[in-house]
Amino acid sequence: MKHSPHLSRLIEALRTLPGVGPKTAQRMAFYLLQEGRPGAQALTAALGAALQTVRRCQRCRMLTEETLCSICQGTQRDAALLCAVESPADVVAIESSGSYRGRYFVLMGHLSPLDGIGPEQLGVRELEAILAEGTVRELILATNSTVEGEATAHFLSELATRRGIRASRIAHGVPVGGELEYVDGGTLAHALAGRQLL
Repeated sequence: MKHSPHLSRLIEALRTLPGVGPKTAQRMAFYLLQEGRPGAQALTAALGAALQTVRRCQRCRMLTEETLCSICQGTQRDAALLCAVESPADVVAIESSGSYRGRYFVLMGHLSPLDGIGPEQLGVRELEAILAEGTVRELILATNSTVEGEATAHFLSELATRRGIRASRIAHGVPVGGELEYVDGGTLAHALAGRQLL
């Protein structure tokens, strides 16, 4: 069945969201237009306001409404520690742990030459400017444990090492409370390679 032009555009727009396929997009569109019109209007207003006001922090590239995000403005942060992450969601995840008090640099992706994503798209020039200030003593690489994430971490570690800055990689391994028999082989291999003395 062919949908009306506006309904088709709505479905296609919803499909741009991560993890949303054609059926899910159609179900969302039907819901928003049938029973969820007040929610749809609130979503429209919130999305419009966010698109107008939210931008990247001029220092770390985190999403913010200010020139500098609250983390970069914070005076209680350890400026000698800089953690490079792939996305703003990674900053939120690390912050929720409550165990890190340094600053961040958000790459907004990972190296992927096939997709046209190189160092320029990841803001490497801005990162080098921060490292050149001389305050950062350690660059913590918290990229994902994928081929692209590992390649990105390797590239950034070389960049830091050339400047005499220590580069470290977050540990990968068995989750707290996890049982070994349910952990995949790749995770176990990382855990064994990164083992520590007690």
